[in-house]
Amino acid sequence: MKKLLGVGVFALSVAVAGSALAADGAAIFKTKCAACHGTEGQGTPGMAPAFQGNEFIKKSSVAEISLVVKNGRAGDQKKYKQFPIAMPAQKTMSDEDIKAVVEFEKTLAAKK
Repeated sequence: MKKLLGVGVFALSVAVAGSALAADGAAIFKTKCAACHGTEGQGTPGMAPAFQGNEFIKKSSVAEISLVVKNGRAGDQKKYKQFPIAMPAQKTMSDEDIKAVVEFEKTLAAKK
């Protein structure tokens, strides 16, 4: 019985940690990304692309997208040349925060 209870507590803590990660990604997105990419990832005209339905976000790995968030994109590296503003590097974000926000972006990409 004690072992079964321990397994249940472990499973619950994993589920809560997963939910916290998703919530952190959403919160980070709202403070770091929403000004350009829209509060719901819908993009903003003339500023930044939408994440909703975005094929790059859907098809790329978390690691690939994380590099874009961390290093930004400017000049020849810009993927969306129609937007005059470069993607700024997010050098102050931790790797864990970047991963959380990228995983949240993937949920936005799945919306369309």
